[in-house]
Order: sequence, then structure tokens, then C-alpha cells
Amino acid sequence: MVVGDVVDPAEIESRLLVAADHTCRLVEDFAAERELISINWYDCRTPSLALARSRLWSRVAAAMSSCIALVVAAGRGTRLGIALPKQYLPVAGKPLLRHSLEALMAHPAVARVRVVYNPDDAADYARASTGLDLLPPVAGGAARQDSVRLGLESLSALAPELVLIHDGARPFVDAGTIDRVLAALDAAPAAVPAMKLADTVKRADGGRVIETVDRAQLWRAQTPQGFRYGDILAAHRAAQGMDLPDDAAVAERAGLAVRMVAGSEDNIKVTTAEDLARAERLAAARLGDVRTGLGFDVHAFGPGDHVWLCGIKVVHGRGLVGHSDADCGLHALTDAILGALGAGDIGVHFPPSDPQWRGAPSHRFLRHAAELVAQAGGLIAHVDVTLICESPKIGPHRAAMVARIAEILGLDPKRVSIKATTTERLGFTGRGEGIAAQAVATLRLPL
Repeated sequence: MVVGDVVDPAEIESRLLVAADHTCRLVEDFAAERELISINWYDCRTPSLALARSRLWSRVAAAMSSCIALVVAAGRGTRLGIALPKQYLPVAGKPLLRHSLEALMAHPAVARVRVVYNPDDAADYARASTGLDLLPPVAGGAARQDSVRLGLESLSALAPELVLIHDGARPFVDAGTIDRVLAALDAAPAAVPAMKLADTVKRADGGRVIETVDRAQLWRAQTPQGFRYGDILAAHRAAQGMDLPDDAAVAERAGLAVRMVAGSEDNIKVTTAEDLARAERLAAARLGDVRTGLGFDVHAFGPGDHVWLCGIKVVHGRGLVGHSDADCGLHALTDAILGALGAGDIGVHFPPSDPQWRGAPSHRFLRHAAELVAQAGGLIAHVDVTLICESPKIGPHRAAMVARIAEILGLDPKRVSIKATTTERLGFTGRGEGIAAQAVATLRLPL
């Protein structure tokens, strides 16, 4: 592979082309081989090496584009009894739908992801998908089956070889399940992940047991369900107007053989309040690295007619002096979050020597810290800020401060605490020379 200081492009090309040919079937092998593609190949200084790399990327891209995931998220989730559609409800600090999207996008065999949504939810969808490289969403229909068909029709120009159809309310699909579904499509036109029933099954009428059902051949179907794109599109077109329970049933009706593979107990569908509580427990169990950070900040009083504290403008006889808006509450909290992450302090990310931050609103600093937590796959479990001053009085503004910090961090207000105290006229705060703040942030991160 390497002769002296020269990379043998033919050998690398041969290995990677084999991996690319099996992208959608041998996902783990491809992921290992794919690391070789990141080699800079001595910056491709020779024409033959540059050509080889170009050919490899083209082949890999073609292989990966053969699989697209379609996420169905147009339903209303009325069984939860909540106005907000369930796919946008927060679990572990982010919408259910985003968990699903991130899991599918992280899989190396999934080239692109498209969501089928209700246009009435455009604002909620925008928040749930911010920063994700998705295909533009398409509008769904009156029923789930209509939504899937419309989503499949929207992919016709891309003409993928394979399609995964996934429920947006299943936040914890894992790579292993996706692997097994895709591998099964090598030998069958359709595949569904499922779990064997463990409980005894009864058939009942009006609360009276009629019979005990043999569960030996009964399974609980999950998603993503995988199909050869042309087959499932034709099957859905032929099933228009029918009410079939899932896409595998649509395939069965069309005479397609459906292969069953092992699903996962954690791949739950959130339908009821109990499901939502279970999803929170599952998310918490995945974030077992609990960390605490401490932040402290102080600003002196100066000329002005107001101060910014915890994101709220408070009328006061003096202002606070600082490079930004001098919000010591948000500064302390930003440092607490950065500290828990081991990511330095606020000055590292927003140097006071940089003129672009002069007079900047401090919510930008806090939001940046929250984004770093999200990028690390974690969540903010709780924050607690103590403001130390003789004046202004904090009590009248406490509720607004809690609401503002909850909004910036995307938290339930119950996870935000604001307290105030004095130093009994001692020290610089006691003399009315300024305001101090200390903050504690608790994070949960993946182990």
C-alpha cells in the first residue's frame, strides 16, 4: 500500500471501491474503510492520486445516495391530550423529532433524510430541525398512509434504490436496527424490525376474556421499515384510499416478501403520557456523565439608567460597566456551563479585546454555551443563579428572569432557579459599588 514515501493509489482504490459496493449492506465494514477516505493522500500532489481520489468519492457518493430515509411527522398526536404535536415535545432537552433525525443522519449508509410534516407546524419544525442538513420537508396528507405516499412521490427525482420509512415519534432508533434492516434488503424487497411478544395475549370483548391467543408467531413491528424504493412506491399508489396499519402491510398487500429482523426494546413509539415519561427515563440513562460547573462574575456601577440582569432590563439609577452589556447573571451562568463542559471560560470564546463584542447582548454568550452542550450530545439538567447586591431589588423581576433564561436555554422554567441575597452591607456590594453573581449548572453528557 505504501512504497517508500509513495502511496499506491491502485491498492487504496481497490479496497475502497469494494467497500463502496457494499455500502448499504456491510455498514460497519464500510464505516471502517471510509476512514481511509479522510487521508489527505499527501494533498493529492500527483495527477494519478488526485484522479483516484475523485473516482473514489464519486463511487462512494453514488453508493450512499441509494438509501434515503423518510421520516413521517405530520400527525397530531391527540392521544397525549396536548396541543403541541407529540413529535415536537421535548425529551432530554430537544424535540422527539430531532432525536430521530439525528440518529438517521448519523448512519453512514443513509445519504439524505426528508421529513413529511404538516405545514401548520412550520415554526415547530424549523426549531426542531435547526442546523440539520435535511432535504426540504414535504406536506403530508389526511392520514399517515397518505403522508407516506406523498413523501415517496417527492423522492422520484432522486430515485433512490432503497428507502427507510420511520416514525418521527420513535426517538431512540439505534444504528444496529438500521444495519439489520438494510442488510435484509439485500435478499428481500421489504424488511421490518420487530420484537417478539413476551406477555400472554388475550382476546376480549367488553372487558370479558374470550380466548387466550397463541403468541408464538406474534411480533411487535417497529420502524424504520426498509424497502426497495420502486416497489414500495408502486405498492402505495395501488393502496390509495385504504387504511392499512403500516408500510409493511402495504407491501404485503402488493405481494412483496417482507423480511423480519430484530428490533430494539428502546425503540419505543411515544403515543401516551406514560410513553413520554419512559422516553425521558431512557434519555437520562444514556446520559450518565453528570457534571457540575460553577461560575462567578462581578461588574461595577457606572453612569446609566438601567442594568441588565439575567436577560432582563431593570430600571435603576446607575448602570453597570462592562465590555458587553455587563449582565453578570448571564456571564456567571455562561461560565458555569462552560466549566462543566471543560470548555474554558467566557473570555476564551468571546475575548474582551475583540471589538465585535462591545455592547453585545449576553444572551448570545449563554446560547453559545448551550449549543456546545448540544453538540456534545448532552443536556442542561438545571441551572441556579444567585445575584448579590443591595439594589436593585430582584424579587419583582424574578419570574421574568426565570422565563428569559428558560427561553434562551430551551429549558422548562422548573429547571431554572434565580435567587438574590446581600452581604449585610459588607464588601463592595454592601457599599453599593457593584453587583456580583454566582451560578451553578448541572449537565448530563453521554458516558
